[in-house]
Amino acid sequence: MDNRPIGIFDSGVGGLTVFSELIKALPNEDMIYLGDTKQFPYGNKSKDTIIELTKKNTEFLINKGVKAVVIACGTATSQALDSVYELYDVPVIGIIEPTVLSLNKEKPKTIGIMATTGTIRSKTWQLEIKKLMPDAEIISQACPLLAQMAEEGWTENDVARLTIKEYVKAFKSKPVEKLILGCTHYPLFKKLIEEELGTNTEIIDTGKKVGSYLETYLKETKRETVKKTKPVYEFYLTDMESQFLKVANNILQEEIQIKKAKIRI
Repeated sequence: MDNRPIGIFDSGVGGLTVFSELIKALPNEDMIYLGDTKQFPYGNKSKDTIIELTKKNTEFLINKGVKAVVIACGTATSQALDSVYELYDVPVIGIIEPTVLSLNKEKPKTIGIMATTGTIRSKTWQLEIKKLMPDAEIISQACPLLAQMAEEGWTENDVARLTIKEYVKAFKSKPVEKLILGCTHYPLFKKLIEEELGTNTEIIDTGKKVGSYLETYLKETKRETVKKTKPVYEFYLTDMESQFLKVANNILQEEIQIKKAKIRI
């Protein structure tokens, strides 16, 4: 058993969609969240830069004494996980493997992916899906505007509605059984996406898949916490001048306290 906290990081507020699912799946675990708001967005950065940022964020959390690190960012998972997961003594888990393993149980014939430009360009989602489901037809759509809109809290206004309408055209002309929200900011637009696509397409929220995966992983590796006290959640940002707190309070439905994270790149 291991009472150390779980570390989670993202480029900004999107990873809180994963955090919110983790606290449901793991209600006894302490957690430390890091939002790299100073370097946001990740989706338009080079692979080398994303790898360096991922290392720095992971090391920040490890220095806080975490027992596992969750990369709650689709771009960092797709472009940096392979470069960092063997570097540290604690497990580093991304959002792609848990999601693909879950999909493999149902083996859908058509799968859609919405993600950042960098993630789509890396083809990591496509390759991982094809390993387990070689017959699946995959339709990908880069959505470069959504993460920035989510950081500003623009998730249900007319601008968001028109943007979603444009991005989901690919999944209307060629309907898919499952649609993966491959950036953790995108669940904030789930309502609008469902309005556009209807009930025939199942929207896959990666946070729920990561929560289920991590719950099983902690049990199998005997890393579960055994303490009886109320869990402690800490939140750090690399840049305090952002809309993070406003959006975060809306996502979590409670007020949180944030601290400044000092990370040199």
